[in-house]
Amino acid sequence: MVNQRLLVNGIHLGVTQYGTIQDARQTLVLLHGFTGSVANWTALLPLLMTPARRLIACDLLGHGQADAPADPGRYSIEHCQADLLALLSTLDVGPREAILLGYSMGGRIALYTALSGYLRALILESASPGLADERERTQRQLSDKGLAERIEREGVEAFVNGWEMLPLFSSQQKLPQETQVALRRQRLTNRASGLANSLRGVGTGSQPALHERLPELDLPTLLLAGELDPKFSQIASQMVHDMPQASLHIVPGAGHTIHLEQPALFAALVNEFCDGLCCNS
Repeated sequence: MVNQRLLVNGIHLGVTQYGTIQDARQTLVLLHGFTGSVANWTALLPLLMTPARRLIACDLLGHGQADAPADPGRYSIEHCQADLLALLSTLDVGPREAILLGYSMGGRIALYTALSGYLRALILESASPGLADERERTQRQLSDKGLAERIEREGVEAFVNGWEMLPLFSSQQKLPQETQVALRRQRLTNRASGLANSLRGVGTGSQPALHERLPELDLPTLLLAGELDPKFSQIASQMVHDMPQASLHIVPGAGHTIHLEQPALFAALVNEFCDGLCCNS
């Protein structure tokens, strides 16, 4: 396993690589969610590793070892797409070679990045195409703005205390105690400025609604949602009908964070999808 900070488009991203390329089309790239980092994938990487597969986990801007620019506009989803494509090129991953897996915020970024046509396949965990209703999107922008200001005012620990109590993450309370402690420790390593500007730049309210563009995504896609997460299960159930090559799996016994709550089943589903691509290409 190799950990690096790589310079792309004038900013540094934290990158963890696992394995080497034997078949470039078996490159799996993983994007974490808001407050996360590459550390969230550490326990899962051995379950996803095969002799032919290369794994790349990336710290998104404002998180982990990535830079945290002062300009919120630098965090926009358009910049995130450009940074990811530049990173893949830097790592010698060409067009139609990468399988991009994104969780939650990382899933929204992965979905937008897929519209570039650069990817081979897409895996979305607990992700959405944004908010279609303009009024709802405006309200969410205001909510994200207020939360960003609170993070800067009160600090990361106070924010994390509230974040962990959100109903969205209630199923995480069933995780082993050591997993909960490690997750909290990782969240607390983030910087207030990075989290706040990430919310401003690429929060759900800031990203463009992608519902009408879903039919453009004619690439193999796996949608994953937890049965204990009814909101995102419903979103995924709607998305699968609009994406030409999408399949959906509702994971039993899991909430929003499937890869932590049901890691073995999550890895099995991802591996089955990736192996199917190999056999069908």
